[in-house]
Amino acid sequence: MIKVQRSKKLSGFVSIPGDKSISHRAIIFGSLCVGKTTITGLLESEDVKRTIEAVRQLGAKVEKKNGKWEVYGFGVGGFTSPENVIDCGNSGTTCRLLMGAISTTPISAIFVGDKSLSQRPMDRIIEPLSEIGVKCTAREGSFLPITLEGTSSAIPPDFESRVDSAQVKSAVLLAGLNSRGTTKYVEKTLTRDHTERMLMFFGGKIKSEKTDNGYVHYLQGLQELKPQEITVPSDPSSASFFIAAALMVEGSDITIKNICMNETRIGFLKVIDKMGASIEVNNKKTICGEPIADVRVKSSRLKGVKVPKSLVPSMIDEFPILAVLAALAEGETEMKGIEELKVKESDRIFSMAKGLRDCGVNVFFGDDYMTVKGTREVRGGQLINTFSDHRIAMSFMCLGQVTQKPIEISESASVGTSFPGFVEKFKEIGANLSSQTSR
Repeated sequence: MIKVQRSKKLSGFVSIPGDKSISHRAIIFGSLCVGKTTITGLLESEDVKRTIEAVRQLGAKVEKKNGKWEVYGFGVGGFTSPENVIDCGNSGTTCRLLMGAISTTPISAIFVGDKSLSQRPMDRIIEPLSEIGVKCTAREGSFLPITLEGTSSAIPPDFESRVDSAQVKSAVLLAGLNSRGTTKYVEKTLTRDHTERMLMFFGGKIKSEKTDNGYVHYLQGLQELKPQEITVPSDPSSASFFIAAALMVEGSDITIKNICMNETRIGFLKVIDKMGASIEVNNKKTICGEPIADVRVKSSRLKGVKVPKSLVPSMIDEFPILAVLAALAEGETEMKGIEELKVKESDRIFSMAKGLRDCGVNVFFGDDYMTVKGTREVRGGQLINTFSDHRIAMSFMCLGQVTQKPIEISESASVGTSFPGFVEKFKEIGANLSSQTSR
């Protein structure tokens, strides 16, 4: 249990761990090359460790040497059947992307996960893979565990997504790498494009274009990828907690280095800019196909906004911390079209609404929306249930920096899935947190 109390100003330079989405993909793409891929700045979180162990089970050699990770792959189509089940833990990315990656190789694998992941929908992956000839046997309701039997004669998918999901897109594209012909994937809104960028960085052939029906991606099949040296930028989703805390705590001034500024990941920055946040973006550059920059944040008086639906896919992980900011903003903040939050590590609409209400904030919510009415002072003084969701835990650790009364966080172990060392880094810039004996 963590006790969080009102803090004085937050200040200093912050180094955020590597981006989680890019870290997963770097390991997977490295395993799809013949030869050595070297990765600098890999996020060493529980989720990414699940991906590392999974590709090892599938035949790749992955090891850490001199602070860098080395992946010795087996080439596209070179996976071998694992001797044991692939335990994805809490990582939906590990499960969904690897299901796609192995689906067009004639091997079998059983995917399992923890209690939370076993309650998250997998039909969105099973459906497109079934269309190309892959056999997936899942628990009733399309939940884990899933037994996947890959195919060597896949029909290249011509798939139009029903849900905007970078994981689904990535799974289909990874399946297409070892298929004959061209894979076509259509999405209404452009979701995270790290897979497309990394494909090109590894020498793959993919074409993307915007049309009247959305965004269309064409991937040439039976490609060979070339091993690379990858540097992983800092995770913008992890950075959002420090950004939000600095905006709320009076007198704060922090700088976060080397944040990934990919257009499909900066919806949160665009929204808080509309809210009146004082933010400077400096030292822009491109590394390994991804734009990065330093971000300086100063405490600001914010106002409520209506979040454009067009920005939802590019900030889906930041809605919990946005809800915290909204609690301190002047007026109402409306978030609509956020039904995807219900199928994350917890039902994040409910989790955030309950925690904020317990702290005295007016919140209205439904299956696909949440409206937070801001107040200059948040009461606090409550034990917050994180529902074992890392982003809920970190969001309320930030809120506790400004509440009138201290709040307690039910657990912090979940934070390790995406941001190991978060509490220590938060303390370094002045955050007021302390460990407590559980009640």
